[in-house]
Amino acid sequence: MKKLVFATLLFFCLTGLYSQIYKAKDGTTLIHFYSKSPLEDIDAANKGAVIVLNTNSSDLQVRVTIQNFKFKNALMEEHFNENYLESTKYPNCVFKGKINEKIDYTVDGEHKVTVTGKMELHGVTKDVTLDGTITKKGADILLDTKFKIKVADYNIQVPSLYVKNIAEVVDVTLVSTLEPFVKK
Repeated sequence: MKKLVFATLLFFCLTGLYSQIYKAKDGTTLIHFYSKSPLEDIDAANKGAVIVLNTNSSDLQVRVTIQNFKFKNALMEEHFNENYLESTKYPNCVFKGKINEKIDYTVDGEHKVTVTGKMELHGVTKDVTLDGTITKKGADILLDTKFKIKVADYNIQVPSLYVKNIAEVVDVTLVSTLEPFVKK
C-alpha cells in the first residue's frame, strides 16, 4: 500500500513539473504589422502583449492592447487609433485557441504547429487557424507566427479618400519568449 501511495504521489509531482502555465517574459514580445500600399507603407510595432500557454491543455491566449502599437509617424498612429481601430471603443485584440499538435515540452526542440481558435478585433470575432513554430529551449518556450488579416473581415472601414493608402490585407508577425509562470 505504501508503494502505491508513493508511486501515485511521484506521478502527480512529476506531471505537475511538466504540465504548467507559461507566460510571456517581460519585454520579449514583438508584434509587428505591415501594410504595403502604392502611396505609403504602414509599419507599426507593439512590444507588449499578454500571452499565456497551458502546456497540459494546449490552450493559448493572447491579448494585445491596440494603443500600444507605435508608428514612425504620429499622425498615422492617431488615425490608426481614432479612425480605423477605434481603440477607445475596442481597446484589445484577443486570440483564444488551442495548439493542434501534441508537443513534448520536456524535450528541447522546434515544432511546426497550427493553432485553431477565435480572434476578436474591432468588435468582430472570427474563427482562425494560424501556422507557426513553437521552440522549447531550456526553461523557455519561443513562439513565432506570421499571418494575414483582411481588414474588411473585422469591419474596419477605410474612407474612400484613403483607400490607396491602406492595403486590404495586413501582414502580422508575432515573436515571443514564454517562461514558466511562478505565483508570487
